[in-house]
Amino acid sequence: MTEQPSNTEAPPITCTAPELCSTPVPALATWGDGTSADADAATARAAMVARLEESGDLSDGLVRDALLALPREVLMPQAYVRRTGPDQLPCWDLLDWHRIEKRGELLRLLHSGDSVSVQHEGEPILGRASGPRRGGAMTAMSSTMGLTAGLLDLLDLRPGQRVLDVGTGAAVTAAVMCFVCGDAGVVTLDVDAHVGEAARARLAELGYRPTVVAGEGAAGCPDGAPFDRIFVSFAVPAVPPALVAQLAPGGRVLMTVSTSSPSWPGLAVITKTATGGVIAELRAVEFGHRGGVGFDRLFLSSGFREQIATGTGDWTQHSRLRLPADTDRGFWMALDLDRPGLVRNFGAADLTVGAPGCGSWVRVRDVGRGCWQVAGCGPRDIWAELHDVAGRWHAAGSPHTYRLDIAPGAQQRVSSPDGSLSWSLTETPHTPGAAL
Repeated sequence: MTEQPSNTEAPPITCTAPELCSTPVPALATWGDGTSADADAATARAAMVARLEESGDLSDGLVRDALLALPREVLMPQAYVRRTGPDQLPCWDLLDWHRIEKRGELLRLLHSGDSVSVQHEGEPILGRASGPRRGGAMTAMSSTMGLTAGLLDLLDLRPGQRVLDVGTGAAVTAAVMCFVCGDAGVVTLDVDAHVGEAARARLAELGYRPTVVAGEGAAGCPDGAPFDRIFVSFAVPAVPPALVAQLAPGGRVLMTVSTSSPSWPGLAVITKTATGGVIAELRAVEFGHRGGVGFDRLFLSSGFREQIATGTGDWTQHSRLRLPADTDRGFWMALDLDRPGLVRNFGAADLTVGAPGCGSWVRVRDVGRGCWQVAGCGPRDIWAELHDVAGRWHAAGSPHTYRLDIAPGAQQRVSSPDGSLSWSLTETPHTPGAAL
């Protein structure tokens, strides 16, 4: 739910289809310190875009032009890096573009493709001092560029569209929307007024003045509706009806739909027909946005991960039953919807799935010749749950994409194309107990 610097007389980067680009990014001659930093940033942006194209995350020419042209160091002149390990007390360092000794690190961070954290514990963003922070959590960020570029491609932005950006964050998506569609038609919305204030100022440095709104993302912006495109940059447990209502005929909205588990997200792709009907589907995807404010996130603590890795469990068995592959994401999303409360440790050498709410876990180790050693612990038989869902998923035709029914006033349901697998979505994500 998914990232650097320069300012000399480098040739301006222009749209490869200028007749389609409604708002070319202005020259940056008035910004920066007149050093070679702008040329370095342009080179870093070009390398980042090339990696996105090579990986297949980016194909839309207008989005590509925007990412090449928009200086990320203007949108994120300060960003946090963590100086401690994941299981240690967080110690963060706020890098500042205006401190020359920090530029190299910030340049690499902004264009690494990784998510970039820009706000600590809801702090005001403008005018803050650089330096270390201890404890706390990051409360605003720019998502990973592979995720962002792929979704912007799918959104199919075009000049003149009215667009709602829900979850402003570092304003990267809002800037792309302004570049492609024209800033007059862009509304960006965030629950945190400090985030919106910073976005307004930094987009203005680029010559863009979209409408910036503070409010609940699920409520959208009825005053600016209808919208041709709506982009939601945080996960939701169910589709907010207000956002669908604010979609114009022919419009599209994208959002991550997930339980409290971060392991197996779905992408909701919702289209409103020319006559006002709604067509929606939920696609199993590898990556999705994190949950928004109030969306508690299940996780496997370091102690729980160690317990799973080294424990003998309550039982051990050998099995020749083969689970669907990691790339069979339609199965794993079905598991999450049908048996919520499970989290996978993707960093483990073995297949490792835990249920933090009750302390159950399963570890599946390949011992060769098509045989697995399976160990389990706790009141949930996760191994049996995996195979139960796998059997029903195979019987349903091994779907990757599911039908999403979101009729007004009705309970939202996800179902396989043949209807044999189905689940209800609720506005409150499933969080069975506290994490271990």
